[in-house]
Amino acid sequence: MATLLRKIGLIRLHDRDTEDPKHHQGSLKGTKGNTKNTKQHCQTTNETNNILSTPEIKAKKLDQHNSNDKPSVKDKQQGKDANEKQQMGGGGGGGIGVGKSATSASIPPLAPHRQHCTQVRTRRLMKELQEIRRLGDNFITVELVDDNLFDWNVKLHQVDKDSALWQDMKETNTEFILLNVSFPDNFPFSPPFMRVLTPRLENGYVLDGGAICMELLTPRGWSSAYTVEAVMRQFAASLVKGQGRICRKSGKSKKAFSRKEAEATFKSLVKTHEKYGWVSPPVSDG
Repeated sequence: MATLLRKIGLIRLHDRDTEDPKHHQGSLKGTKGNTKNTKQHCQTTNETNNILSTPEIKAKKLDQHNSNDKPSVKDKQQGKDANEKQQMGGGGGGGIGVGKSATSASIPPLAPHRQHCTQVRTRRLMKELQEIRRLGDNFITVELVDDNLFDWNVKLHQVDKDSALWQDMKETNTEFILLNVSFPDNFPFSPPFMRVLTPRLENGYVLDGGAICMELLTPRGWSSAYTVEAVMRQFAASLVKGQGRICRKSGKSKKAFSRKEAEATFKSLVKTHEKYGWVSPPVSDG
């Protein structure tokens, strides 16, 4: 037993003596070096934090952060182009090819304001038709052109019976003076376009193409309160005031009035009277 214990003790002493002392020193030095490096790193980090914590550096970092958050001009342009493409494409899942599909997708729907104007015009003209049909004096009658509510042929049956025009109508067996009245989209806020069709008249403020020289038929002289009946009565008075007569000259009397010529004449006379003023006869003079 004692011999066994001695052997064990000798083995331990041998192991201790055979260990490399440099190995222990290197381990200790490595430990000390790591500790020193750790301390230096902490010191460097602390110094950096102290430098970055100055007011000047803080302000600079804040500006850089804000500038990074703001989109650049190029980014804005790219976003605008993307929005436009999305609007042109209708916002659908797939893109629209170039051609009829893209064209039809870009057509806007009918504006609500235009729809409202159409409704107002329709209601007003329906009401006026009913009032004209209730007239008991047979002053005027109305026929729709091709069943178009916005295009009327108006027959003026009566003018002043003491006028030369009335005598001409009797002598030529002319039962009425036929006029065409077309109503624009924004009627009654804009005046209708009115022209004489038959018979061919001279004077009486009736000009080339059957155009009628009356201030109330212009945008400046028009009022939405005017009715078709009131306009026709004013026209009848103007015919008499202007000494209108039925043309009886051979050849010229058979030449029909032209709408295109009437429109051109009306535009020209409006410019002239806007420059020099208007003269309209009162209804009492008719």
